[in-house]
Amino acid sequence: MSTPDFSVQQRPLWKDLLHPAVIVGALGYFVDIYDLTLVMAVKKDSLAAFHVTGDPSPLSDPLNWQMVGMLLGGLFFGILADRMGRLTTLFGSILLYSLANIVNGFANSLEFYSACRFVAGIGLAGELGGCIALVSEVLPKERRGYGTAMVAAVGVFGAVVAGAVAEYVSWQTNYFIGGGLGLCLLLARVGVQESGMFQHACVSAAEGDVARGNFFALFSDRARFVRYLRCILIGLPTWYMIGILVSKSEVVFAKANHIEGIKANRAVAMFYLGLTFGDLGSGLISQLMRSRKKVVGSFLAFSAVCVAAYLYFATGWSASAFYGLVFVMGLGMGYWALFVTIAAEQFGTNLRATVATTVPNVVRGSLFVMSFVFAQLGLGGWSASSAALAIGLFCFGGAFLALWGMEETFGKDLDYQERK
Repeated sequence: MSTPDFSVQQRPLWKDLLHPAVIVGALGYFVDIYDLTLVMAVKKDSLAAFHVTGDPSPLSDPLNWQMVGMLLGGLFFGILADRMGRLTTLFGSILLYSLANIVNGFANSLEFYSACRFVAGIGLAGELGGCIALVSEVLPKERRGYGTAMVAAVGVFGAVVAGAVAEYVSWQTNYFIGGGLGLCLLLARVGVQESGMFQHACVSAAEGDVARGNFFALFSDRARFVRYLRCILIGLPTWYMIGILVSKSEVVFAKANHIEGIKANRAVAMFYLGLTFGDLGSGLISQLMRSRKKVVGSFLAFSAVCVAAYLYFATGWSASAFYGLVFVMGLGMGYWALFVTIAAEQFGTNLRATVATTVPNVVRGSLFVMSFVFAQLGLGGWSASSAALAIGLFCFGGAFLALWGMEETFGKDLDYQERK
């Protein structure tokens, strides 16, 4: 941890929070999350249009195809961000997922719907990692936690809005709205400038010292690979909770617990509302405690308790009590901003966007595997709670193990390169 810059501490915090990269990044992530969670918010109505009832199979679920797209898009846009720049990547990703969402509104079959979600997933993958890398590099090291927390808190609120809008408009119109918001966002990107650290990395690469966006460099060095793997593992519980517990709340867990009146779009909105406050809280607490690891560990422990309550103690609850628990679960998963920030802080500028973009999308892409395992365990006679518990034990166990040996990165100077 480097020595604090006291000149920065004397500058009003609001000046850093109103930095164009932070403001535009927050709005961009809002649209990104709005579009990302639409497939869950409109799941019942959209699938009913294609005569699908209940929980679809893992291979036909549009959400899983979106996650696979994000897995591939994270790799593509991460490498692109380190080679061509953070801003170029953000423009390209926004344009791709905006157009895919608009086309999605015209889907006339489940196969076409899934294909649109796959393409949209590729585009959605590029927003968060490039944004977090940019904000981390343009803000002072003492305050980047505030900036990334603001980006995440404003961004995840997009899911709340998506869930609310789903109550009033058709699922097709909601996709048109999401695509339109993305196209409008492109105009706001004009005033944002590229990171100075990235420009320095370009000079170093030109001199032959480093390679920018070399994904395979993450696997060529054992210590570097372990750092990368740790970053992925601490994020697994997030999409286990969102993709398994919350998205299946209406058709699986509410029925198993004999709870009436649950709607998936409301559950998703309540979870992300909690996540909004959680991201703000974790960012502020991290700044006050001057630690990333302690805060993430505390939020993980709290989330594990919430999962146990969700699976085994919610039987016969009222709908309002169930939604309240989902909100609290979202609070517990409010370390999402810290998770992506930690990934960005673990690596040098020439690999930072590659890592910050691929890590959260590997986590999102893992939902495909989780959904497949969940379905197979169900076919094997496991109850929904037992199958979810088995997956949860793996996710939370891996997260705690990864966090235990991870480097503390609060206040770390990020102006360095990963050498070959």
